[in-house]
Amino acid sequence: MKRYPEERKTAVLAKMTGPNRKSIPELSREEKISEPTLYAWRKEARAKGLLLPDKADSPSGWSSTDKFNTVLQTAAFSEAELSEYCRSNGLYPQQVKAWRAACEQANDWDRAQNKILKQQRLGDQDTIGNLERELRRKEKALAEAAALLVLEKKSEAIWGGKDA
Repeated sequence: MKRYPEERKTAVLAKMTGPNRKSIPELSREEKISEPTLYAWRKEARAKGLLLPDKADSPSGWSSTDKFNTVLQTAAFSEAELSEYCRSNGLYPQQVKAWRAACEQANDWDRAQNKILKQQRLGDQDTIGNLERELRRKEKALAEAAALLVLEKKSEAIWGGKDA
């Protein structure tokens, strides 16, 4: 296995960040380093808290960990500092603000999820009640039809066929 100097590794990882970041396949061709090695470097760097998005073209490729780390890093920033940070990382301040709102709502996830589940359960109970009523109605109708058939057969046996 080939070992690369830390300086080179750092320089290549730097090309994965910022507004002009490059994708791993692009870097692999450019730097003559295998893609699996670059993916391993990115994973290792992310574990250390560096922001390294998945895609080169937009922040939609950022992992939830990267988004959360961005929110943490920018939490105390002023508007000017946030704008500068966003420019250097190829983001818009609105994206960071949306990510922050999502992080804040994450703590209310249980409450919101329970409310949704309760509404679904009530809807399911209504549906079940309706289906049970329909089933009882159909069972009664079926029992009446069966009783009429039995009576018809008995009457035929007692008085003869329908022609007589």
